[in-house]
Amino acid sequence: MFDAKTIREDFAILNQTVNDEPLVYLDNAATTQKPQSVLTALEQYYQRDNANVHRGVHTLAERATARYEASREKLRTFINASSVKEILFTRGTTTGLNWVARFAQEILQPEDEVLISVMEHHSNLIPWQEACRKSGAALKYVYLKDNELDLEQLSQLINARTKFISIAHASNVLGCINPIKDIARLAHRHGAYLAVDGAQSAPHIPIDVQELDCDFFAFSGHKMLGPTGIGVLYGKEAVLKEMPPMEFGGEMIDFVYEQTASWKELPWKFEAGTPNIAGAIALAAAVDYLEGLGMDKVQAYEETLVAYLLPQLQTIEGLELYGPQDAARHTGVLSFNLSGLHPHDVATALDYEGVAVRAGHHCAQPLLQYLGIHSAVRASLYLYNTKADCDRLIAAILKTKEFFHGTF
Repeated sequence: MFDAKTIREDFAILNQTVNDEPLVYLDNAATTQKPQSVLTALEQYYQRDNANVHRGVHTLAERATARYEASREKLRTFINASSVKEILFTRGTTTGLNWVARFAQEILQPEDEVLISVMEHHSNLIPWQEACRKSGAALKYVYLKDNELDLEQLSQLINARTKFISIAHASNVLGCINPIKDIARLAHRHGAYLAVDGAQSAPHIPIDVQELDCDFFAFSGHKMLGPTGIGVLYGKEAVLKEMPPMEFGGEMIDFVYEQTASWKELPWKFEAGTPNIAGAIALAAAVDYLEGLGMDKVQAYEETLVAYLLPQLQTIEGLELYGPQDAARHTGVLSFNLSGLHPHDVATALDYEGVAVRAGHHCAQPLLQYLGIHSAVRASLYLYNTKADCDRLIAAILKTKEFFHGTF
């Protein structure tokens, strides 16, 4: 049985008060807290195995290398990639998506098109703006229908000129999950590459990149119980062989001559310089933790929280909720506004009650402009949250309304 109360014991940071109130952490879409096992993995690496990887032959270097590459294998199984050659360690989702867009820039022509959605995080939008600006290709947008991606419009927009499609698997504002497998089928039918921003899906639902059939899949460690500064870019081996390195220097070279150089084979040709060894090892510990719980159980538990919280939010007068209104079609990301109140005021008031949420444009300004708003409050759930946390959020929202508007 999935027991969030027991799970919470692994997260010491949650056992504190904020403004004299017990902390309710609901900013998980921004970053998640770390269990003790992840913190221990970081500490053990630095206390016992700290050495550079791949080139040393002494014992510490060999131990560090073994643990680093074991982490790559761990990530391979986590997303069911077919080979460790397809697992590239990055600084996070942003880096991975930038690499894909730079690859696109190398091959795009002025008559080509790139297709993204209006719900994209800036990390999956600005790199494509730049790739199209520098190549002369056209950047096309898919918009929304019933608070979700308009698949009919997507199917109409894609054509023989479409060379890349880049789509969020799950929206960091709307909380909807996009049908990547169906989009991949459309993309490949027209000879286009499909890149997926998995930052908001990999921590919450089982991922099988072979079943999804995407060409690229990027995600971040810090959103799935791991440390900051580490992430993964998955790419199909055949595609990565075509893709040039994005950074140059130590670790990724095979041999260097005065005027030319050759690269190591996959995956190392993409990992220039000293990698985030400790981060990769700790990310593997985070994967161990998640797999110990079972990603199917993580998903099912979060669905119960959403089914509990969403209807309560919908009953609050003056609260406008964005994204799907059906709990069964919603992730644990719940964005809303209270009539007449600035989101920052709402977030500050909730913080006074010990409830940590996010307020702002959530790095999705085109989406908010499309929705006709400038910013929103976002509460985001994870595996250590409880129904009691949901109750605290509702109570804090009602208290905020009473404070600003009087009796409700």
